[in-house]
Amino acid sequence: MAMSQWPLSERPREKLIDRGPAALSDAELLAIFLRTGLPGLSALDLARKLIAHFGSLKALLDASYDSFCSFSGMGAAKYAQLQASLEMSKRYFMEQMRVQDVVRSPEDCRRYVALALGAKKREVFACMYLNAQHHILDFEELFQGTIDTAAVYPREVVSRALNIGATAVILCHNHPSGVAKPSMADRQITQRLVDALELIDVRVLDHLIVAGSAVTSFAESGLL
Repeated sequence: MAMSQWPLSERPREKLIDRGPAALSDAELLAIFLRTGLPGLSALDLARKLIAHFGSLKALLDASYDSFCSFSGMGAAKYAQLQASLEMSKRYFMEQMRVQDVVRSPEDCRRYVALALGAKKREVFACMYLNAQHHILDFEELFQGTIDTAAVYPREVVSRALNIGATAVILCHNHPSGVAKPSMADRQITQRLVDALELIDVRVLDHLIVAGSAVTSFAESGLL
């Protein structure tokens, strides 16, 4: 039976309008995005099959172009729409965070950094620049490396902090290996950056390491 023939209270779109998006399951939210199913499959059935195939909604959203398009019925147009939706959510979240005191909303900060870096296949080093009120001035990916290392140049971090007018920064990078534990190299580059930024009176408030949805804080771990 097509979803248009279901009782109104059971249709994902009507359910969302009536009860809000939080009331929907992962499959129901995905079904609204898909809009239509395949022959013999409603959009909701297709959504369930997609999530089951990839293992989770997150794994589906993180899927590569080739992996996504290899699933029957999915193609370049759907992949582009999905990636555009993800990017819009990142930008929306960043706009929300710009008016917050990041230090007083650490969970929002972690969620944003995990969203921005968690799915990267290669190691990326980024910096969150803050003003005196700890509001975000900018979030910038500065360096990209191989799958297990990134070359980080303190002088470039210092230069960007000066240009932006930051008074504090939160350092961030991902571990594509899936383990959010700081390495000795992570500790060493953190100290180098702390020393370099201290010369221009810019504080390093934290260094966040992201591995998927897991985030480790240097500050909370007593490493900073």
